[in-house]
Amino acid sequence: MFVENLKETLNLGEKLSQELNPESIVLLQGPIGAGKTSFVQGMAKGLSISEDITSPTFALSHHYSSGKIPLIHLDLYRLENISSAKEVFLSEEEEAVQSKAILVIEWPELIETFVENYWKVEISYAQNFGRHYYIRDPKNLLTFS
Repeated sequence: MFVENLKETLNLGEKLSQELNPESIVLLQGPIGAGKTSFVQGMAKGLSISEDITSPTFALSHHYSSGKIPLIHLDLYRLENISSAKEVFLSEEEEAVQSKAILVIEWPELIETFVENYWKVEISYAQNFGRHYYIRDPKNLLTFS
């Protein structure tokens, strides 16, 4: 699916949030500056989350509980090895299960093999402007393209 601007990115994130359930996991892949956090902001809007959504690159995770479904936003960009990434993921996954939250993971490449039953969102830069989004549901069906 081609997305032209920030407004469309937010709308797509909001649309995806309506498909998710408590304990859903979303793996969010794309290059730096592709709009991963903006997409999560749209998801948060769809979940009626009132807190400001910011990138958790330095904190590793942010937890938001003001919406219809809690949201845990994890960013593994700074982690360099599989064992560290797996440890953080397992801790946050446990928290997501306990709080019935949706878990969104930016830069999931190190842990993707350990995760089961997830949505996958791949973002790439379009030729001149905008982004291409490929969104697959847990059954690996292309749901938005």
